[in-house]
Amino acid sequence: MRTKALILLAAALTMAAHASPADASTAGRGKPVAVELGRQVLPHGDGWASAGTGTTGGAAAPPGNVHTVTDRDELAAALASPDPRVIYVKGALDSGRTCDDYVTGGYTLAGYLAAYDPAVWGRDAEPSGPLENARAASAANQTAHVVLKVPSDTTIVGLPGAVIRHLNLRVDKVDNVIIRNLRFEDAADCFPQWDPTDGDTGNWNSLYDNISVTGSTHVWIDRNTFTDGDNPDSAQPLYFGRPYQVHDGQADITAGSDFATVSWNAFTGHDKTMLIGSTNNPATDAGKLSVTVHHNHFSGALQRLPRVRFGKVHVYDNYYEVPDASTFVYAIGVGVQSQIVAENNYFRLSRAVDPAGLLYDWGGTALTARGNLLRVGGKERPIDLVGVYNAAHDPDLGADAGWTPTLHTGIDPANTVRREVSRHAGAGHLK
Repeated sequence: MRTKALILLAAALTMAAHASPADASTAGRGKPVAVELGRQVLPHGDGWASAGTGTTGGAAAPPGNVHTVTDRDELAAALASPDPRVIYVKGALDSGRTCDDYVTGGYTLAGYLAAYDPAVWGRDAEPSGPLENARAASAANQTAHVVLKVPSDTTIVGLPGAVIRHLNLRVDKVDNVIIRNLRFEDAADCFPQWDPTDGDTGNWNSLYDNISVTGSTHVWIDRNTFTDGDNPDSAQPLYFGRPYQVHDGQADITAGSDFATVSWNAFTGHDKTMLIGSTNNPATDAGKLSVTVHHNHFSGALQRLPRVRFGKVHVYDNYYEVPDASTFVYAIGVGVQSQIVAENNYFRLSRAVDPAGLLYDWGGTALTARGNLLRVGGKERPIDLVGVYNAAHDPDLGADAGWTPTLHTGIDPANTVRREVSRHAGAGHLK
């Protein structure tokens, strides 16, 4: 299918460039600019997603494969249409359901808490039995409605003010996908699972990301805003002494995915923000997970900015704002066999945040860091991320990740990053 899409691309771009208002109305805007947005492709050399065949999404879609959607069901139908396809999101798309709509089998949170309280159930085994079965069945009902699979050769682009709320876009085992200019809100799990064996004191685990990239290649996630909206994790209660975690990732790239670029997005006020590689097992991920993360704004995010296993990951020109030491965990997670190059990033920390905590060693051995800047209060200075980490932690991390990135369209000086990323990252900033 990619071959067919590439054959059609040149003709489609020419058609878009000369589109009349009537042609553009197919995209729901009545202006040629709307068609142009859907035809835009990843620039040559812009990160790992430009490798090989590059990433063109649905740019080659004929007029009949261009859709405007205004609700969840229209989005699902457009995703099931022939490819290549361009999908314009207009207005706020919501799941259209509440948690009560998914409940089955007699599940109640109160009953679940009573049955699996560690004082009753213990801490040696995961929950099982009727209430866990009811929770799992209720969760399956939610999954069937909120998880929307994105096929190959697809562009999804938001028109001004577009929102996707309470839904999970899953890019699973496909190639050539572009997702741009959308505000993602609150992909909350109504039925988190309690696992008393997770860590020393147990944890609540949730299912849904805003965007999940699993087993896929050539994916461009650009100029989106990610937020928990009016349902932040910080407002969740504690059950069994642990936060009741209703959110998973915002943009996770896992399960042997490869060749992704995550650029000019705003990630705000979230816990587990971006996971690249979800297992320490090399069978799936070794030699893959090549990802570029550039010009993103991480504001009040707690951890996984990103956390990396296995991949050659280029993290550059990102703006990190860490205002609250009490909730911050770490910025960049150095996982098993990861090869991270972190350069020309700008870290703005409150005085209470220890710069030695910007990195966290999840079993990795090295990270290349250069050109990064730190601002605490009004003072701005270079920071050696690895040196600062090693001064406070054992064992040391090495300072050479073993490769040199070449796929980038230019790396901006770190002292320009705060201004440029603040002004231009997130939804609503497409040029």
